[in-house]
Amino acid sequence: MGRCYSLDLRVRVAGFVEAGYSCHAAGQHFAVSESFAITLVRRTRDTGSPAPARQGRQRARMPIPPDVGAAIVSYLRNGRPTSPCRRLFLRTLAPHVGFASGCAITMVAKMALERAGISGYAHQGAHIFRHSLATELLRSGATLAEIGQLLRHESHDTTRIYAKVDIETLRTLSLPGPGAVQ
Repeated sequence: MGRCYSLDLRVRVAGFVEAGYSCHAAGQHFAVSESFAITLVRRTRDTGSPAPARQGRQRARMPIPPDVGAAIVSYLRNGRPTSPCRRLFLRTLAPHVGFASGCAITMVAKMALERAGISGYAHQGAHIFRHSLATELLRSGATLAEIGQLLRHESHDTTRIYAKVDIETLRTLSLPGPGAVQ
């Protein structure tokens, strides 16, 4: 399933086939490929949901800090374009629909960083915010295990990349070299 289709469309296609129509008819009716409809029907049968596979990403409910909650309320009241779409964040340009994929969020972050004149970092998209958070937590004394849990890393090896960022802490762990003062 190469293209990003909304969950709403996936539900409608799966329901159309479940109602007795063929995958070919569903493809024509909803302007999707027949192979998409076939794969979608198989996924729905196997998992019970037409939602796309999460490719290693996990869903988690996390508390929203009060200032973030206030910003979201302000956006909903004053900044969100009028749309029947139920997604929280929408495209600012018409059509006012939800973002097609996580890639769109990365592009928004990348453009914001460019406008702010921030460059020269290995991470140029939304990932820079995760990396910055982890680095700041490490400098504030958080353990790698705590950071890994917050970022929902499945492996400790993934979190260990942040250890190389905190050079001062690494120096306290190093042994003095030959002829060095202890």
